[in-house]
Amino acid sequence: MKRLHIILLVFIAIAIGLLVSFMGNLSTYETIASARQKEGKSVTIIAKLDNSQPIEYNPVKDPNYLSFHIEDTLGNHAKVIYHYGKPYDMEKAERIVLRGKMNGDVFEISQKDGILIKCPSKYKDDPETARKNLSQTQ
Repeated sequence: MKRLHIILLVFIAIAIGLLVSFMGNLSTYETIASARQKEGKSVTIIAKLDNSQPIEYNPVKDPNYLSFHIEDTLGNHAKVIYHYGKPYDMEKAERIVLRGKMNGDVFEISQKDGILIKCPSKYKDDPETARKNLSQTQ
């Protein structure tokens, strides 16, 4: 074999090794019910904030404790404990992406896992209001 062929084979082997290692990082979204079945394992859930339950956050008492309730698309409910500060505009969120572990009926999120808030777009406007604003500026 030529030296170039050996170098190309080594490069291809390294590329395949990297691709296989990244495949382990791919995750799927779970429901609350399936997260309960995988208790203690790190999972990702998409849910919405359950506004019928209160949000417990007192930064004076403990700034690294936030508690709230979520509901997934199948109607399952769970309490969430987040060991970090409260995300900005959490109450306005359409959807919340949570990464953490289920412990019994409580979904616990550490600081390294986190919460991603999906807020409604601030660019959604009423077309009629946008036209009025545009005509006023001209």
